[in-house]
Amino acid sequence: MEFGRVEENELNTIDFSLPAEPAFNKKILSGKPVKQPKVYLGCAKWGRLEWVGKIYPPKTKEKNFLQHYVEHYNCIELNATHYKIYGAAGISKWKEKAKGKDFLFCPKMYQGVTHRGTLKGKEFLTREFLRGVQAFEENLGPIFVQVSDTFSPNRKDDLFKFMLSLPKELQFFLEVRHPAWFSKEKEKEELFGFLSENNIGAVITDTAGRRDCAHMHLTIPKVFIRYVGNSLHPTDYIRSDVWIQRMKYWLDNGLRELYFFMHMHDEATSPELTVYLVDKLNKECGLNLIKPKFIEDTPSKKNIQKGLFD
Repeated sequence: MEFGRVEENELNTIDFSLPAEPAFNKKILSGKPVKQPKVYLGCAKWGRLEWVGKIYPPKTKEKNFLQHYVEHYNCIELNATHYKIYGAAGISKWKEKAKGKDFLFCPKMYQGVTHRGTLKGKEFLTREFLRGVQAFEENLGPIFVQVSDTFSPNRKDDLFKFMLSLPKELQFFLEVRHPAWFSKEKEKEELFGFLSENNIGAVITDTAGRRDCAHMHLTIPKVFIRYVGNSLHPTDYIRSDVWIQRMKYWLDNGLRELYFFMHMHDEATSPELTVYLVDKLNKECGLNLIKPKFIEDTPSKKNIQKGLFD
């Protein structure tokens, strides 16, 4: 993901602390932990050639990447569906790779709906997109709708009308990026209030160059986090530690579902930071999340054995 990318020499000058817990969240969380919260952690893509020989066996063919990915993560932020509408037949083939596993596909809505022109008149494309992804059946996780950086609160009426047109039986999360959604208190309150009233989640995006998108507002007792790291820069570990404490607080206070998606500007290093995050998250929160297993004698495994990521 390129969103929010800054030069490496700027990273040490950025305040990566997360905002204080919004008072709004007290309306959403019960204050008591639920017995069995659902916690999922994954990446945005499974088709990473850089992972062959690292977490995928040497010489793995691209068509077999997904069957190996599901051994390392329990969900995927499915960006492929943002660029193409897939029919039920193609989706079913992906679903088959996760057969028998507690694994969720969390598809991103097709860009022809959200990023090309107005949201009006997109009923056919929306129906076709939804018809395809519903073939995931029990493996379908939340669907997330992203509007572009230029989509300002001036278009909120169209956005709210569109979100209300989506099927109520499916779980949606919305990601907005225009700075005015966060800098103007009235617009921010109206956005989060609308989402909460209509059982729609608010995507939280943590990226170096756009700290406002890490807003910390929960509009339902579920959270969808898009974390963008910087290729194992030291700040990645500091940020991960801060996130673990916030996620623990939410889980301790009634969060029912947590979706955390690991992004990198260089996705080759996502598995390493995932291992660091999962080890600490499991310890702090008493979870048993799966994590990437490195191929014997890879540099990544040797670094972990040396305690580089402690």
